[in-house]
Amino acid sequence: MTESRGGPPNQKSDTRGALQGLKVLDLSRVLAGPFAAQILADHGADVTKVEPPQGDETRELGPPFVGESAAYFQGLNRNKRAISLDLSEPDGREVLMALLADADILVENFLPGTMKRWGLDYTTVLQQRFPRLIYCRITGFGDSGPLSGMPGYDAVLQAFCGLMSINGHHESGPTRIGIPIVDTAVGLSSVIGILLAVAERARSGLGQLVDTSLFETALGLLHPHPANWFASGNTPALTGNAHPNISPYDTFTAAHGEVFIGVVNDGQFKRFCNVINRSELVSDARFDTNRARVENRAMLRAEIEPVLRDVDATDLCRRLTEAGVSASRINTVADSLQHPHTLAREMVAELPGYKGVGIPIKLSRTPGSVRTAPPAFAADTESVLREAGYDGEAARALIASGVAPRHPRKKT
Repeated sequence: MTESRGGPPNQKSDTRGALQGLKVLDLSRVLAGPFAAQILADHGADVTKVEPPQGDETRELGPPFVGESAAYFQGLNRNKRAISLDLSEPDGREVLMALLADADILVENFLPGTMKRWGLDYTTVLQQRFPRLIYCRITGFGDSGPLSGMPGYDAVLQAFCGLMSINGHHESGPTRIGIPIVDTAVGLSSVIGILLAVAERARSGLGQLVDTSLFETALGLLHPHPANWFASGNTPALTGNAHPNISPYDTFTAAHGEVFIGVVNDGQFKRFCNVINRSELVSDARFDTNRARVENRAMLRAEIEPVLRDVDATDLCRRLTEAGVSASRINTVADSLQHPHTLAREMVAELPGYKGVGIPIKLSRTPGSVRTAPPAFAADTESVLREAGYDGEAARALIASGVAPRHPRKKT
């Protein structure tokens, strides 16, 4: 035990994590569910990844690969144990029920109706048998409404829910946001929902259903565009890198690089103008308030862009930052991951054979930790079965029958 960073001297750090003692079954695949379960695992929950016999499909989403699994899989499944169960078989479902006997949380992202078809419906089966279970269901469009049965993938929801319609330039047209923003946000929403249910369970003693979907999360990500549309009736359009409600808040070309400058209020605009030696713009009626600057954004850009082209990008960002104006060169992913601040904030985690992004949530007394690399397929089958009450002979029978395979089944 060591003293926590930033905490009172009498508070000791508990390296087991804030969620130590919670048992999680992660039946999900691809991104949103595994990401949510990894966050729980990073903060001390005991997470067992239950894969189908074919394995989580992200194990094959490469190159690049790390050993036998794609880097994509590696980024979402650390700190977990792994077993494979064929839940289409009665014996596989029986094993799952044994694992649920002392589980706190189940996470799944099957198509709506899949668990019910297997006799594992939450409301009619699992809730009755395991009243303390917190069941997190992640779907594309929710479990009700005319689109409830549709599958959902990140980019499809970006298109459906309007994110693409406001992302991109007039020259490029609507463009997918370059990360799986909807999937990632659903993972975060799921963690929030799970922890809300954990907190409520401490009062009631009962679990509940946590229902999240890509559809609802994508709509929730659209701010400020829905608020603007509700107020004005004007359909938001492509804005490139500019902000619909703030100016100047955009990408500009400087000498030796592209920069993003974010001026949010009048005080920052005054400091910005002083740095670029255009202080007279502050008293110009076209630009003296944010409202005026937004209404006259093209004229403002015409005034400042020629100045910025002659200023070194790195020096410009340094001077603006020192003046209290947020600005940055447009870094590559490699630039950001190797930046001294990234390393100082412990945002690169390393273990033998594993390197990944660090833990963004910093708790002073119960910090999260990266303890184990992502598991190989069904790497912990024997120990997980033993904990579920299966002796060696019964475990070997399950493995031999293919109900709990030790090696991925060929896809047909």
